[in-house]
Amino acid sequence: MSNAPASALFESSIDSLPRLHRGKVRDIYAVGDAHMLIVTSDRLSAFDVILPDPIPGKGAVLTALTEFWMRRFSSLLPNQMAPEMRLVDWLKPHELAQCEGRAVIVKKLRALPIECVARGYLIGSGWKDYQATGAVCGIPLPAGLKMADKLPEPIFTPADKAPVGSHDENIDYAEVEKRIGADLARQLRDTTLRIYAEASAYALQRGIIIADTKFEFGVDEAGTLHLIDEVLTPDSSRFWPAETYQPGISPPSFDKQIVRDYLETLDWNKQAPGPHLPDDVIRHTGDQYRKAQRLLTA
Repeated sequence: MSNAPASALFESSIDSLPRLHRGKVRDIYAVGDAHMLIVTSDRLSAFDVILPDPIPGKGAVLTALTEFWMRRFSSLLPNQMAPEMRLVDWLKPHELAQCEGRAVIVKKLRALPIECVARGYLIGSGWKDYQATGAVCGIPLPAGLKMADKLPEPIFTPADKAPVGSHDENIDYAEVEKRIGADLARQLRDTTLRIYAEASAYALQRGIIIADTKFEFGVDEAGTLHLIDEVLTPDSSRFWPAETYQPGISPPSFDKQIVRDYLETLDWNKQAPGPHLPDDVIRHTGDQYRKAQRLLTA
């Protein structure tokens, strides 16, 4: 049972629509046959475990940032947004209240079972992989790199999208081709790296380094690739303040690294149930999410 403050939404409760799925952060409901309602809660997951304490307001930040980036890249490829669909036409007043600022109606697309990760810096599991093998996800890198070093060029490191409670597994590019075909695999890789490059250049002008990020894609009935789920948020990315960046250390961040660092100090096996978070970690994490949003969208 979560001890969520009143201002946080841990789980949505929408009776007007059938619920299709409850993920780590998002609750998804059917809206007719061709659309879905996505409610972004304030839940937070770390090490693929949903923690019992939400971060108040986090869902609104994720929703606003995703909409911002989807608009920015709409000329590059279509996305899941369905701006003609209004929440007020489908939800009761009390349901609208819990969805305010954190819910959107989107097109129903076939999600591809690949998590598309772009890495521009050597950190996290990539750093551990490099220390052990001199490569990241099988991609060889120059010797002598330090933690948080910028890579010679961004790399595409796909993963198998795991169900809630399981760990995502890195897969190589050949496995992506095997699963979805060479043409679609190439589209995923090239689109992932292009969005990452353009977003990184924009964010750097705003004082943020995007160390790495993950995207998800879907296709419509014609097979056209669409950008879906969340895009370049503090949940799906590592955001570092550019002014304090230096290689050789794990940089401070605008994302949930604050929570990860705290959890690493605990005697916890990284299995559910997750531990409760101290109030100061919750507050500081929320502040960092909102600061990232201000810097990127102001």
